[in-house]
Amino acid sequence: VQLQASGGGLVQPGGSLRLSCAASGSIFSMNNMGWYRQAPGKQRELVATITSTGVINYADSVKGRFTISRDNAKNTVYLQMNSLKPEDTAVYYCNLMMRGYAYWGQGTQVTVSS
Repeated sequence: VQLQASGGGLVQPGGSLRLSCAASGSIFSMNNMGWYRQAPGKQRELVATITSTGVINYADSVKGRFTISRDNAKNTVYLQMNSLKPEDTAVYYCNLMMRGYAYWGQGTQVTVSS
């Protein structure tokens, strides 16, 4: 199983970015996908997750600003990030939880700065 993330970059405060992560390989239909992030000097933290049936969970810090979605036919998860703040700056990792095992993408840098 491989996860390929894309969509990071540099954006000004208040701006938007959309992250994508495509999973390939032997993907079972029942799984959870999500995004985590790690800022310099901090532990990796949950941003948002979505199950294959559409149940969603957000970190309090991103509620109302970020939207997670997925395309099951493409095994792809998206993260629409609006109203970005400097504290959202981090490396964002996509995650696939399947049959009790966690798979991680390579990470994509998001920098929010003026």
